[in-house]
Amino acid sequence: MGGERQHYNVTLAFLALAGLAYSLQQTMIVPALPSLQREFGTTTAWATWLLTGFLLVSAVATPILGKLGDQYGKERFLLVSLLIFFVGCVAAIFAWNIWSLILFRGIQGFGGAVFPLSFAIVFDEFPPEKVGSGVGMISAILGIGGGLGLVLSGVLIDYASWRWLFIVGAAVVGVSALGVWRFVPESPLTTPSKLDPLGALLLAGTLVSLLLALTEGPEWGWGSGRVEALFVISAVLAYLWVRTELRVPEPMVDIRMMLERTVLFTNLTAVFTGFAMFGAFVLLPTLMQTEPRAGVPYGFGLSPTATGLYLLPGGLLGFLAGPLAGRLGLRYGSRLPLVLGLVLASLGIAWLALFHAHPAEISIGMVFIGMGVPFAFAAMAKLIVDAVRPSETGVATGMNTVMRTIGSVIGGQVGAAIITADTIAHTHVPAESAFVAAFWVSAIVAAIGAVLARFIPGRAGSTAFAD
Repeated sequence: MGGERQHYNVTLAFLALAGLAYSLQQTMIVPALPSLQREFGTTTAWATWLLTGFLLVSAVATPILGKLGDQYGKERFLLVSLLIFFVGCVAAIFAWNIWSLILFRGIQGFGGAVFPLSFAIVFDEFPPEKVGSGVGMISAILGIGGGLGLVLSGVLIDYASWRWLFIVGAAVVGVSALGVWRFVPESPLTTPSKLDPLGALLLAGTLVSLLLALTEGPEWGWGSGRVEALFVISAVLAYLWVRTELRVPEPMVDIRMMLERTVLFTNLTAVFTGFAMFGAFVLLPTLMQTEPRAGVPYGFGLSPTATGLYLLPGGLLGFLAGPLAGRLGLRYGSRLPLVLGLVLASLGIAWLALFHAHPAEISIGMVFIGMGVPFAFAAMAKLIVDAVRPSETGVATGMNTVMRTIGSVIGGQVGAAIITADTIAHTHVPAESAFVAAFWVSAIVAAIGAVLARFIPGRAGSTAFAD
């Protein structure tokens, strides 16, 4: 592993590439779901598990790998995360049915740990005045990669094969893993401690049962016995997890740290941010690719490639938004860019609800969203790393990522439920009013997130947990 200290820009470049690899795989699959459903002759519900399985494994693995990174070396476990991710990408290229592809997508979910581990490496390695912009750039990659993933996915689906989604993914992951191995130094800050296997198991059970209930609720029925049982199991396991973590001498997650005001409200804000972002993003390809015809007064009939190109400008703005959020945070405190980012996202999604008669109007809304979401992600990561001990940055930012993932799953399901419930008479085609309602819900959720962010201390620092 690379022990030589490189210039921080070299380190940042490969950390950002690792984040790009994950964010591409998270969103590239979305436009491909209809094609994969036809390719494997499966149902919409099972095709959706190509995204659900990825998010579920990511939510479970991220805090665990983050904690292991805090204990045994952040660069070491970043590389572990990338190597498992790489195996999943390569295996997915050769998937022979929907079940094998779901399995390999789950393996890819281990890549979710790249974000918290990268944040922790930046915090450990960069000079203080560069931490904000570094964290901002890596955070922005999540939004940038999301936009690029939609564009690239469309091109590959239109002109090549779905297998190229994973060929490209394997190439990016492989290059980033080599770069991390060669150029990213191992952090000198580790916290040797005992493992907390019971805490990890209870947290994994809590997240699996919760996310499974949320994702399968529309298919099984929210009032069904299976969904209700999963929610009850999740609540019981969460209670047992909290009790366990409060009693063990070296918990996987310090509950007292999680209840500190900055961490608590930043994590609550992450749920609302994930909801708003995913609730809007998942709906846009469907809206833009719907063919306008008799009885369907909306849509543009765009190809996946054209859809991605109209969404691209907003995604590219993240390159500016992330570092800018870091500089604003350094000067005014990270609460300001968080609030500003959520307000911009809310305005952009509200614009989509009001104006969607032409693809250019969608692009305008995405400009606001493309600036706002990276602002919010960058500020959340900086708030977390400033509020916890250096020895806890991996697990703390990992839990923040989990909260954002939970919000994303809820947002995606709520958006899907709205457009499924409101259809054009005598068809299964969503009504225009359904998209409008879903956009308004996401805009309101983003606005509520901005209000919650106001409860974060204005100059959150590490004093509460200073060693």
